[in-house]
Amino acid sequence: MIDFGQFIGMLQTNPFLAIVMFLVLGTIFVNGATDAANAIAEPVGTRAINVDSAIIMSVVCNFIGLIGMTFISTAVANTISGMVDFGGDTHAALIALAAATVGIVTWASIAWVFGIPTSESHALIAGLTGAALAVHGGFGGVNAHEWIKVIYGLVFSTLLGFFAGWALSKIIPLLCRNANRIQANEWFRKMQVVGAAGMATMHGAQDGQKFMSTAMLAVLFSEGMSPDGATFPLWLMVLCAAIMAIGTAIGGKRIIKKVGMDMVKLEQYQGFAASLSATCALLLATLTGLPVSTTHASSAAMMGAGAAKNPRSVNWSVAKEMAFAWLFTFPGCGFIGFALAKVFLILF
Repeated sequence: MIDFGQFIGMLQTNPFLAIVMFLVLGTIFVNGATDAANAIAEPVGTRAINVDSAIIMSVVCNFIGLIGMTFISTAVANTISGMVDFGGDTHAALIALAAATVGIVTWASIAWVFGIPTSESHALIAGLTGAALAVHGGFGGVNAHEWIKVIYGLVFSTLLGFFAGWALSKIIPLLCRNANRIQANEWFRKMQVVGAAGMATMHGAQDGQKFMSTAMLAVLFSEGMSPDGATFPLWLMVLCAAIMAIGTAIGGKRIIKKVGMDMVKLEQYQGFAASLSATCALLLATLTGLPVSTTHASSAAMMGAGAAKNPRSVNWSVAKEMAFAWLFTFPGCGFIGFALAKVFLILF
């Protein structure tokens, strides 16, 4: 295991590693500013919690989620690190990582400007895949067995999030039909905050591990080491969690407004149903090593919860805008990663 002192020494002696790490941490920051905000959007939209308090809660829970889940299971991180193979040339591997991260930051920054919650998880996977194709000149650098988990995760997170949110929003009114409406709304308001905390924690566990694995790959490649059997040092967990938290604190409000206020109007119980559904979907995916999109899970659950009462409560034009952004993420980031890797291999 590489300790923090060794890491600092590596940065001093290898300027290119320093550049790559800066870019990787940049992707983590952008992920915090975009994806992490999705976890807390729905309680803000229903006014169960104010924006500033929600962001503080998200910062803390993302931090806990990344560090805590890494001690329990690194299945997601292992899937990401085993998804592509950059070959035995560690310098080319670092160049490919640099290309992939530049593509992710570019794509996510454009989406953030327009307030569209794209999936940085899929941007990461697409960028790494495109860069691996450039290095190998073909599909030899892509591990199809691990890559297929992305498709499984895409379908799993979207369908489970939507239908679980829909089903719970149908069941809850039946269970509470004799309850005092005012008391029930107050209880669900509090539970929304709890559910959002769970979502934020699972975001740290899912997305935090994905991007932390990229940082670990950069460190290992710079030393000519294989990622097989590598363990994540505590200093790397803390560093990645802290950068993600800063990103959420600085850039979360724009995405919160788009998802929590513009896409769908939810009542208190629907917000609780959405957050609980998405949290469970993400927990199952994380424990089984499926690299799913927290954006897909949370947004789909919110749409399912809204559609359960009245399909018109969902702003389907905003939902369609998000769907197009997700659809173009794979080819868009894959192409950017491929093109930049080709250019960087020539320049460096």
